[in-house]
Amino acid sequence: MESYVIKARRQLHMYPEIGFDLDKTLTFLKGELDKMGVEYTEKYGKSGLVATVNPEKTNFTIGVRADMDALPIKEECDVPFKSKIDGQMHACGHDAHTAMALDACRRINEMREKINCRVKFIFQPAEEYPPSGAKLMAADGVMDDIDCIIALHVDTAYDAGQIGLSVGPQNATSDGFHLEFYGRSAHVAHQEKGIDAIMMAVKAYTDIEFMIAKEVKAADPVIFNVGAIHGGVTNNIICDHVSMYCTLRTQKDELAESIIEKIKKIVASVGDSSGGRAEFVEDKHYPIVHNNPKMTELVRAAAAKVVGDDHVLPRIRTMGGEDFSYFANLKPGCMFRLGVRNIEKGYTVAVHNGKFQIDESALEIGSDVFVQFLLDNMNGISFE
Repeated sequence: MESYVIKARRQLHMYPEIGFDLDKTLTFLKGELDKMGVEYTEKYGKSGLVATVNPEKTNFTIGVRADMDALPIKEECDVPFKSKIDGQMHACGHDAHTAMALDACRRINEMREKINCRVKFIFQPAEEYPPSGAKLMAADGVMDDIDCIIALHVDTAYDAGQIGLSVGPQNATSDGFHLEFYGRSAHVAHQEKGIDAIMMAVKAYTDIEFMIAKEVKAADPVIFNVGAIHGGVTNNIICDHVSMYCTLRTQKDELAESIIEKIKKIVASVGDSSGGRAEFVEDKHYPIVHNNPKMTELVRAAAAKVVGDDHVLPRIRTMGGEDFSYFANLKPGCMFRLGVRNIEKGYTVAVHNGKFQIDESALEIGSDVFVQFLLDNMNGISFE
């Protein structure tokens, strides 16, 4: 028999939705919460849902966060619950995150009279899509009455049955932006009458890469990537407009700020020197996720009860981006990694790939850790 959490995950997996357009996802969640008799609100941010167990117990409140959105990736996995929306897939495991939080909500609600605190389950949109869904929910005050918050992320760097966890900074800053280059179209036989936006984009790209290579310390990890370039219509017309979509990742906030200022100057200079115009347009900024020391200690203890001490492993900081930071920057927080790798079954592909799969046996473990943490800490936590 499939467990509740596996059924929920498969239902969500079949209908992956992008960004804030989460109609099917929200309809499913609200239907399940209605069956449980758990109250919820949609007042925070856009397309966000917050379910509350024990709303009357205001002495202490624990938050549990799950992101809901999928990616514009075509699924390549031949499974019975394969995505039914062409070109969209839960290739980052957010279906699993949502299912585990929903299952934890169901279980905690069933024992709510024994739970000596309020628990808020935050179902968040647009972790993958600008502007950050967490940022919008935080701006609307979702964390105001929450004392601490936990979250997880599935990870094929760990086997199913393992937990990855560390204190302090977990990842990198993540800045998404696009560069717009405006020139002037002309027939190629009269190129002197045109301003080539493609050449502007190429020069800016080269200058940015050169700046990073020569002006950033080799010891400072930096990723600059251009993921898409759009411009031009045919081979005999000077292109008058190019859009270039970029990501910058660093492990220092001040370094990210410095590089972005230099990119802005490079882009403006290219526009001026070419006789055209160029713009820097920010899409998103995700700060670094910091795991609070006390929260990390308590999550480690809860995880050890579920999987055993020897299966709670240290996690190495990565260059990934994660907007859970908008919650954890306001109140003590902790995000742990849930192992979903199964080498025998071939579930080893990392996230953001059409072949990404998870070992579903890990779903019960994720729910168990959430529930164990809530049971262990329902009487409050001292962060002094």
